[in-house]
Amino acid sequence: MGMTCAQILEMTSSDWIAKVEGAADSGQDAQLRGISAYGKCYDERTDRLAAALARSRKGPSVRERNNFRDLVAALDEFTAKALVDSQPPGDATKKAYAALYEKVFRYEFYQGYELKASAPKPPKVTAPAPVAAPKTASTASAPAADAKPAKEPVSEMTLAKNGFGELLDAMPADKLHEIHAAFGKIVDIQPIASDHELELYRYAIFVLEPSAAPAGAAGDASTAKAKPFAPPPF
Repeated sequence: MGMTCAQILEMTSSDWIAKVEGAADSGQDAQLRGISAYGKCYDERTDRLAAALARSRKGPSVRERNNFRDLVAALDEFTAKALVDSQPPGDATKKAYAALYEKVFRYEFYQGYELKASAPKPPKVTAPAPVAAPKTASTASAPAADAKPAKEPVSEMTLAKNGFGELLDAMPADKLHEIHAAFGKIVDIQPIASDHELELYRYAIFVLEPSAAPAGAAGDASTAKAKPFAPPPF
């Protein structure tokens, strides 16, 4: 397409892949080429960042890098099992997208160290002396006897866990246990898994969700592509 990686990465993965598809005759082949090209550029950027952090001695320690490699290995194991066990099983496009989306974890791992290295040190602040709260009537802040507590909004994390649980519940028992165990290996790798908990659940949902029906396929409105729970992370 005559564009550099820097120019490509200024676009989202979705926009870049759509651009490649729009300039080609074969839709699926172009989609796979677009995914591959974006992934290579993404890896090159992550490699440069990792090398720069290593030179400045501000990157992750050997132990932290090994810990992250364990996370990637667990992610790969989960992905391989989930793409086979999902219904229908993941096709070439789904596998390519999963490999592309997984790259965000490595970039964010190194980006976290970059942000720590560039963050200014906070100035020392002397804590002020405590100030006594003004006295008020005990009834002033008391809720009315018939008042109902406000309903708290459901968090994104709760929605993600519920969505993941629903996908597991729809599986046969043997596959459910296999996928649950594979995902458990991911979340056991701490503290990295906790730092990326929501992203990990959204990634798992993407891998397990049925692929969308192709455009123009026969079927009722229920087979149309729904808004994805976990859109492209970059």
